[in-house]
Amino acid sequence: MSSAKPVLYSYFRSSCSWRVRIALLLKGLEFETRPINLLKGENRSDEYLAICPMGQVPTLVIDGHTMTQSVAIIEYLEEAYKERGTRLLPDLPVERAVVRELTEMISSGIQPLQNPSVCARVGADRKTEWGHYYIDRGFQALEKRLLETSGKYCFKNSISIADVCLVPQVYNAGRFNVDMTKYPTISRINQALLEQQAFIDARPDKQADCPDELRMQ
Repeated sequence: MSSAKPVLYSYFRSSCSWRVRIALLLKGLEFETRPINLLKGENRSDEYLAICPMGQVPTLVIDGHTMTQSVAIIEYLEEAYKERGTRLLPDLPVERAVVRELTEMISSGIQPLQNPSVCARVGADRKTEWGHYYIDRGFQALEKRLLETSGKYCFKNSISIADVCLVPQVYNAGRFNVDMTKYPTISRINQALLEQQAFIDARPDKQADCPDELRMQ
């Protein structure tokens, strides 16, 4: 592995950036953050598009490689640093498949539908209703599945990639006024995760590019 410190191009409130921060911290990897302000369009600059042609965050530069797409990055961190920090996938193939299923329910089935780029196309007058609908619909299915798979966390009693994706999505649910009392299993797991140091340190309000008015007191 390269001795150079990994570099994470990130926006403080991006769900996908948040996931990768959590994973890096769970693996005990020190990294440098380079903020990309999505509201100012820094992700559309020629400089950033040369790194990430999709103009999305996060991008991680690690071990001499440049990687995009949060779940692919997290899978790399798990495979390349398997014996370091927290294991994010179980050993048995069928159990790994379950964790990946839960992960995809969030990262493919919910989050993209309420992403700011999608909501911008819907329009300011409908974006809250739109985001609320798709998160609520997705959480109905996720809650049912977690009743079958969860222990303390999404899959049994070990933190996994699914948990790394869950916490940012619950935060987004709050932003879109989703009634979380309807989802006691999701809420219970989320609260347990928020007590873990890696999840605390990865919060948006802990990031250098978080505006002062959004920092928790």
